Amino acid sequence: MQPKSSIHDIVADDFAALNQNILDQLHSRVPLVEKIAEYIVDSGGKRMRPLLVLLVCRSFNCLKEERIPLAALVEFIHTATLLHDDVVDESDMRRGRDTANNKWGNAPSVLVGDFLYTRAFELMVQIGNMDILKIYANATNVISEGEVLQLTNVRNPKITEEQYMTVIKAKTAMLFEAATESAAVLSGANPEQQKALADYGNYLGLAFQLQDDLLDYRGDAQSMGKNVGDDLAEGKPTLPLIRAMATGTEEDAKLVRKAIRKGGLELLDEVLEIINRTGALDYTEQKACEMADKAKVALECLPDSVYKERLALFADLAVKRSA
Repeated sequence: MQPKSSIHDIVADDFAALNQNILDQLHSRVPLVEKIAEYIVDSGGKRMRPLLVLLVCRSFNCLKEERIPLAALVEFIHTATLLHDDVVDESDMRRGRDTANNKWGNAPSVLVGDFLYTRAFELMVQIGNMDILKIYANATNVISEGEVLQLTNVRNPKITEEQYMTVIKAKTAMLFEAATESAAVLSGANPEQQKALADYGNYLGLAFQLQDDLLDYRGDAQSMGKNVGDDLAEGKPTLPLIRAMATGTEEDAKLVRKAIRKGGLELLDEVLEIINRTGALDYTEQKACEMADKAKVALECLPDSVYKERLALFADLAVKRSA
């Protein structure tokens, strides 16, 4: 997602400090580590999660210096997961560029991902807040479990919608939740506000992932930086496929199950016809919008401010983006 410039503009100084902090923290005695880390961090990422940290801190009028390394460590954890994901998924393109594993191989990509994880935890120690450390220790565990759970469901057409929501809550929404909750903790928010900001991040992350699921079958390859149907090619049973199997004819369900088990794009045209005819894409869009609306409701605990408005706008943009 590319948030509107107005979202960045109101934290422009913080965002510039964040980018500088990221560059400073990428230094390594091993040239290849630094080269790969800089490549992936600078590969057109939108810095959504660290931007959320900055907006939440500002919404509480928190000007603590620690907000910058907190935002940076979120980006490092996210980038590490991307490096590992691309190896697991055998991806060769992300954001319209070669993946690190495609350029340098799987082993260096995994190890640089580990470097970014450990650098993130060094920043947590620098911040020196045990509650924040606890949030990210739990988050990285949950994210790892979500990745393994997704891996076990590849080419498995029997997964239910409820099971799928559990996967994306762990795999995607967890880091959004950690970002917003930890920013609230750093800002000295009360327990009710901390819980509400955690909920906001969770619902926002779910909305974002469901929109990704939708765009995989409705998006444009050039703007997305990946090919339409990539999830199907990898045998991933995302919500559009799950819904199509649940509401289509037995013949429809049989074909979608076959496509998931087989992987690849041989049956893409038939699958696209089914998910459109059954309304599975509209259903996925509706679910994404429901999550975005819940995210905005969670913001009611915040005092009114331009930063609160931008957090609400963030939720709207999550489900209106085309990439």
